[in-house]
Amino acid sequence: MQKAYGEKSLFQDLSFTITDTDKIGLIGVNGTGKSTLMKMIAGLEYADAGEIEYPKNYTIKLLDQEPDLNEHLTVMETVFESDAEITKLMNQYQQIMNEFEKNPESDQIQERMLSIQQKMDENNAWDAASKAKAVLSKLGMNQTEMKISQLSGGQKKRVALAQVLLEEPDLLLLDEPTNHLDYEAILWLGQYLQKYSGAILFVSHDRYFIDQVSNSMLELEKGKAYKYKGNYQQFIEAKAEREEQQASEERKKNNLYKNELAWMRKGAKARTTKQKARIQRFEILEKSVGNQEESELNIGSLSSRLGKQVIELKGVTKKYDQVLFKDFSLLVTPGDRIGIVGSNGSGKSTLMNMIAGRIKPDSGSVDIGQTVKIGYFSQEIEEMDQTMRMIEYIRESAEAIETADGTVSPSQILEQFLFPPEVHGTPIYKLSGGEKRRLFLLKLLMKQPNVLMLDEPTNDLDTQTLTVLENFLEGFKGVVITVSHDRYFLDKTAEKLIILNRSETPDITLDDYSTYLEKKFSSNLEKTQETPNRKSEEKPAGEAKEKTRLSYKEKLEWETITSTIEETEMKIETLELELNETGSDYMRAEEINEELDTLNQKLEELIERWSYLSEYAE
Repeated sequence: MQKAYGEKSLFQDLSFTITDTDKIGLIGVNGTGKSTLMKMIAGLEYADAGEIEYPKNYTIKLLDQEPDLNEHLTVMETVFESDAEITKLMNQYQQIMNEFEKNPESDQIQERMLSIQQKMDENNAWDAASKAKAVLSKLGMNQTEMKISQLSGGQKKRVALAQVLLEEPDLLLLDEPTNHLDYEAILWLGQYLQKYSGAILFVSHDRYFIDQVSNSMLELEKGKAYKYKGNYQQFIEAKAEREEQQASEERKKNNLYKNELAWMRKGAKARTTKQKARIQRFEILEKSVGNQEESELNIGSLSSRLGKQVIELKGVTKKYDQVLFKDFSLLVTPGDRIGIVGSNGSGKSTLMNMIAGRIKPDSGSVDIGQTVKIGYFSQEIEEMDQTMRMIEYIRESAEAIETADGTVSPSQILEQFLFPPEVHGTPIYKLSGGEKRRLFLLKLLMKQPNVLMLDEPTNDLDTQTLTVLENFLEGFKGVVITVSHDRYFLDKTAEKLIILNRSETPDITLDDYSTYLEKKFSSNLEKTQETPNRKSEEKPAGEAKEKTRLSYKEKLEWETITSTIEETEMKIETLELELNETGSDYMRAEEINEELDTLNQKLEELIERWSYLSEYAE
């Protein structure tokens, strides 16, 4: 299979097979065509040459990085968009329920309601709706009646993820599925995909997630595909062996070239057939031998001198619609490696901007040392001149930099960050989104900051680039402050964590991110652990049996839990309508809000319970 865009060739003679048991992690440097390959497999783009073969009646669904959803549909309508009958029945049921609330005594409405309920039973619509709500809840989407137009980009991605999971295709194609998910959602998704009965091909920068899900790896490199058995860790080991073998072959080729070159320099003449053949072999060999030596330059030394006083926050407070953090103090010292974590909307980027002096606190102060030179890698990169060539863009920062290891040129740092020499003259508009972010990061490093602030640096960066960045940070002499959801990246780059809790003074821990999450997650599990199973848990180990079916009480619970969920949702809808009509009656509004909090908590627990019971229901 072959594919090119203009002068840029992505694939040449690309061949590989996906079997029905494959769970493949797809990796490659940004710009090698990972997203393009997935779109080609999904039939959304076509190869210039070659073909893709599928079994008969084979279904494929793609989660795109930026899913295109119908803005006029609700969340629930979107996840069932491919099942017109269930969508129709659910809309009819919602409509009749609205009519019933206004006129509960109407015999005609009750008859219509019974008719629709019967049709929903026949089409298993109740189970489908409950499963959809359970999956959406696990992904952090509980407001199923919201319109897609009301959602943020991250929420849309989660809805699109739920949609493809619920459609259960033969081949699931996932492009960065963990973006915009918190730790618990990523953990749940990994467990879900481990049990998935179909094949999976996915792209992710979360290396723990890749390890958890994949049973094989597919690497795109220089237009070719290399498939490896095993997860990401096993892939790293296998790739190292392959590269060592290639290096050994290259050394043999170089030695042969030196011998043949010496023979040629002696004035070899093509007098015999053997000599002619040897000269032809030399000419072929000469073309294939290049400069294989990689630069060993320590680019981590790209930083300027930093004094003893770095940054100090004294009792800072910041609020917008709500308090993000209050009375928070922080002393940043030379060499600090700090990670900032918290849920979406907890104020991570706000705290970063405050540390950088970009925004002021509502109270308290931020003192920045005189020698501090901040390099800020934000989620939104600066506007680039799209016609400028890569090498020119980097040279805007510096023509060359003197370090303890010698002079660093723009060309050298481009190579270190996986831009080979032949692409240095490429105009920026030809780069992928990930390549542009990588180029922006390089320009930032060429300015030699001594305090490097990284806001979600792992978004849109491939695993190879992240490895290079991690190696850079390991040798970086300055301060690093990072906001990220990426467990692997934070484990390697942060020695101290600031945890934002909303409306509270942030916590600080010296645990690495994985340890912190394990403690938090296990604590939450203990709080929400079901009490009915205590007796079975207390049995001696020899009597323990693996659960395979519902108990009698659980069967009774399974038969009624769907209707209980519906009743709870109806109460929530009724209270929300009443809340909108309360006007200036603040006391009643406060009462309604308290009731809604209780009902929403109950609904979440019911959905969690439904999810558990559904695993064992026949």
